[in-house]
Amino acid sequence: MTALPAPDVRIVATGLYTPSYSISNEELVESFNRYVERYNADHAGDIEAGLIEPLQPSSAEFIEKASGIRSRYVMDKDGILDIDRMAPHLPPRPNEALAVLAEMGATAAREAMAAVGLGPEDIDAVICAASNLQRAYPAVAVEIQDALGVDGFAFDMNVACASASFGIETARGLIRAGARRVLMVNPEICTAHLNFRNRDSHFIFGDVATAVILERIDGPARGEAYDILGVRLKTVFSNNIRNNFGFLNRCERETGAPADPQDAPDTDKLFIQQGRKVFKDVVPMVGELILSHLDDLGIAPEQVKRFWLHQANLAMNEFIVRKVLGRDASREEAPVVLDEYANTSSAGSIIAFHKRRADLAVGDIGVISGFGAGYSAGSVVVRKAA
Repeated sequence: MTALPAPDVRIVATGLYTPSYSISNEELVESFNRYVERYNADHAGDIEAGLIEPLQPSSAEFIEKASGIRSRYVMDKDGILDIDRMAPHLPPRPNEALAVLAEMGATAAREAMAAVGLGPEDIDAVICAASNLQRAYPAVAVEIQDALGVDGFAFDMNVACASASFGIETARGLIRAGARRVLMVNPEICTAHLNFRNRDSHFIFGDVATAVILERIDGPARGEAYDILGVRLKTVFSNNIRNNFGFLNRCERETGAPADPQDAPDTDKLFIQQGRKVFKDVVPMVGELILSHLDDLGIAPEQVKRFWLHQANLAMNEFIVRKVLGRDASREEAPVVLDEYANTSSAGSIIAFHKRRADLAVGDIGVISGFGAGYSAGSVVVRKAA
């Protein structure tokens, strides 16, 4: 094997914000099935006439078998479980108040900063990398920067579920260009773009925020640090995962007022996916990305102690690691947090990294990988620093 490259940037801290509310599969199914019963009763005539198909109920067992998910944390529980609403209720805040997404991101950031004794004066830039931002401008990252008291610059970026991997590489580039440290945050309110009336996807997402601090390697490691050995990114266009909600929606209507996406259960203005096609396309794409990346770095797959993968679907992660290792991985090698958190888009791999790295020894190698809509995928190879 060839010698590993000398790293110049490391991850020095992570932070995690977990919402106060959790919804179990059983709670979600009970609400969904009550909606199905009412819908079928209200449309009994059309169903009997064969004009429409009846909606099918769900079950907690179906959800866990299909995804590995058992529960999810959410910013609002009552609105999601209310069959007259079936969406989180997040009241608007005045422009002078901290936005909910910025609040989540700043909370995770403060935990990361406190973990290694860093203050706002130690950070030069803030990146907010997330799959859905609550507004176009001003950038949520700039609001987080202001909330933390950081003097520097900030910007938003979106590469869907791979946003954290792309954010890490962007931060690494900023540090190589002269920044001392970069804070990268991933606030995700995924339940806000989920159609809770869709049996095939109503269970997928949860809400959370994560934060990562990166700095130039200059002397001994600060805290529980990980040197970045390399990053590889890839995008391939696909319509198989899509979210069409945006500012142009109001311009699409022929007449009348702009539509509220929640008014139409079958709207395509929220999250939609062709699950089987995504699985078939993404698993080999990510497996090959990681394998080729390791090979180019001169690292044999068996040298990797941990795979912190995007927490979207348990079977998908298992297949990817099996392709890389040539065998099934243990839960220690490929930790799972989606059973508790569900799919949290860009934050999933960082939650796994945050919660499942303390047992690694100095010199151990791991892979952080996010992948999703785009298609987009990233491989971040790290080594625990001395």
